[in-house]
Amino acid sequence: MAKWGHGDPRWIVEEREDGTNVNNWHWTERDATSWSKGKLRELLVGIVVESEAGRCEIGELKQVEGEASCSSRKGKLIFFYEWNIKLGWKGTTKESSAKHKGVIEIPNLSEENEVDDTEVNVSKKKGDGDILKDLMKTAGIAKVREALGEYLKALKTGKEGILVNQSILSLVTQVMLGFSEFTTGMILPTKAVATQELTVKRKLSENTLQVQASSPVALGVRIPTVAVHMTELFDTTVDQLYSIFTVKDLVQKFSKSSAVLEAEKGGKFQMFDGNITGEYIELLTNRKIIMKWRCRNWPEEHYATVALSFVPTLGQTELQLDCTGVPVCKEENMRSCWQKQHFEEIKGLLQLTTLSG
Repeated sequence: MAKWGHGDPRWIVEEREDGTNVNNWHWTERDATSWSKGKLRELLVGIVVESEAGRCEIGELKQVEGEASCSSRKGKLIFFYEWNIKLGWKGTTKESSAKHKGVIEIPNLSEENEVDDTEVNVSKKKGDGDILKDLMKTAGIAKVREALGEYLKALKTGKEGILVNQSILSLVTQVMLGFSEFTTGMILPTKAVATQELTVKRKLSENTLQVQASSPVALGVRIPTVAVHMTELFDTTVDQLYSIFTVKDLVQKFSKSSAVLEAEKGGKFQMFDGNITGEYIELLTNRKIIMKWRCRNWPEEHYATVALSFVPTLGQTELQLDCTGVPVCKEENMRSCWQKQHFEEIKGLLQLTTLSG
């Protein structure tokens, strides 16, 4: 696949029956991981809080693990970010000038939670200095949340935080208005508004910038997905393993959460309290299950196709998982979901069933 902005002219389409993703209508994705790491460092390192107790400063980004991306689907921008962040802080008490160090941990900054609800933990090395820890747990956490909010604003709307309808703006206009490098061009103008002259007013310092939307550019790209293949052996019969995926009570037992199942062709299902949803495409008893499958934080209306094949072996059953249409940025999450939340939990259920039997 060509780099962004350097696409093969054969993929630039406007009106053609075989056009691929015209005007980014289907799914366009840009990786924001590297940029995000730099932005988080810029916003978090250097935060200072002071009070009568002393002064504390975040001086180090010890760890930043995760990913971020921006996708467009049917004219809508969708953002993904999952971060595990660890910061080092140091402080000095005013009364004794004693120096202390500690750590701030943000275990799960993601689109699933609002910034104000994101867990932020403060710890300090052993010894005195709890007064500084208390300062970081109040004023420090408040400033950290503020910085995280600035990061999300920069990711979603550009450094100026401008919220406008991108679908009526040309590429040039989006750039001039300061959209982030990830959102610019993700939603392109449609032909219906190509002839409209739109004046967008934006306050920049004390001046007013007026921009007229110019002619749109139609751009096409392929949907960025990958295929996932996994196999796992289970100490059970084919019919019992098949039942675990099609019987509501068994699904709820291994998932340890509520579920809704209509195990028939065209039937819907929800698992893990609605985090996993989909539809049964085909069910061949004790042989194969084919499903439309999606995770809640995937792009709206995007489904992968999951095929489960049940293969009897000597004293065991081999489960073959073939999945197509997995978002590139969610491949590892997909593998982890099936390995930890399905395979390992099902084995635990089978073990309990054997012991109770």
